[in-house]
Amino acid sequence: MSTESAQAPASTAEAPWPVRTVARKIGDWIHRLGAVWVEGQVTQVNSRPNTQTAFLTLRDPSADVSMSVTCPNWLIREMEPPLREGASVVVHAKPSYFFGRGTISLRADQIRAVGIGELLARIERLKKLLTAEGLFSAQRKRPIPFLPKGVGLITGRASAAERDVLANAQGRWPHVRIKVLNTAVQGSQAVPQVMRALRIFDADPEIDVIVIARGGGSVEDLLPFSDEALCRAVSAAGTPVVSAIGHEPDTPLLDYVADLRCSTPTDAGKRIVPDLREETERVRQMRDRGRRALHGWVDTQARLLNQIRSRPSLADPLGPVQRRQDDVDVHRERARRAMLTLLAKDQAEIASARARLTALGPAATLARGYAVVQFVDAEGNLQVLRSVSEVEAGAQLRVRVGDGAIKAVAEGEQE
Repeated sequence: MSTESAQAPASTAEAPWPVRTVARKIGDWIHRLGAVWVEGQVTQVNSRPNTQTAFLTLRDPSADVSMSVTCPNWLIREMEPPLREGASVVVHAKPSYFFGRGTISLRADQIRAVGIGELLARIERLKKLLTAEGLFSAQRKRPIPFLPKGVGLITGRASAAERDVLANAQGRWPHVRIKVLNTAVQGSQAVPQVMRALRIFDADPEIDVIVIARGGGSVEDLLPFSDEALCRAVSAAGTPVVSAIGHEPDTPLLDYVADLRCSTPTDAGKRIVPDLREETERVRQMRDRGRRALHGWVDTQARLLNQIRSRPSLADPLGPVQRRQDDVDVHRERARRAMLTLLAKDQAEIASARARLTALGPAATLARGYAVVQFVDAEGNLQVLRSVSEVEAGAQLRVRVGDGAIKAVAEGEQE
């Protein structure tokens, strides 16, 4: 620390520090920091042949943060393969403060390119982490709408992937509505641009499915689609996301977290919308099946109705009633004749009993001029007189003549 900085009094509103003092104090504090290893993605390389210093911009692929890096020019020239934008590197550098501009940068003395093996190992570690968190779980997958009213396509500008998706989707369903947002699909700007496009489509109520498409490429080219921030953004999206990255062997982490993984952009164009010809044929077949089923049902019911109508109870509904009425008439006539026969028999028996009773009763005898004489015996009972000798002297007699009159005969008097 310089003498001026060490002896500077505390700053106040009445006695503020000049800019040079503040800059020098900040520089002194930063210069005391030690060297660090920093990993990032190179977004800009400025290495001119006639200069001693090269300038780089190092960016964090998971956040919108970048820093400037300076290094000797020979360090860039000796790198094999040559350093290019989008490459992932590990830099050994010491923070440096530029007093005149008041900026901070990293002064690098070593730059190491991250090899494919290391990239794959990091992707595998991230894959295990996201798997443990459940981002790849099948239960989180949302179904793709059968016929989306709007499709959001995120892909590179004028790319083959864009043409493949549009051509196949519109060829299958000509009326599909596809909105396209062109973004970088490799390099340092790919992740933030794809995430920004994803947020725009996710907030659009007319978009039912989002497609992220890119053609094939190397592991480094497809590295943005294994970015942790992008994977988490896709998992948190409310709209189903389709991943169509690279070719069949390419499997970035986006394929695992997306709701549907398509092997190629062409495959995505075929799977996000149905085929109009196939659906028209399917509708025709289902209509024919429905017509045949309905006709079969109608024919079956018609046969059953004819069978029911051919039954005697429905073919001649009055016939059974008439036959039952005839039976009733027959039985009623039989009952009447039986009753008359019974009455005639009973009347004959009554007449015969009456004749016998008349013949045996005293009325007939009386009608012929005879009389019935009764007397009271000694015990006071009324007896029929059969002989005059039966009458005691002084007995009272009662005589019944033919007309039914009763005459009393005096004692000892004979009439």
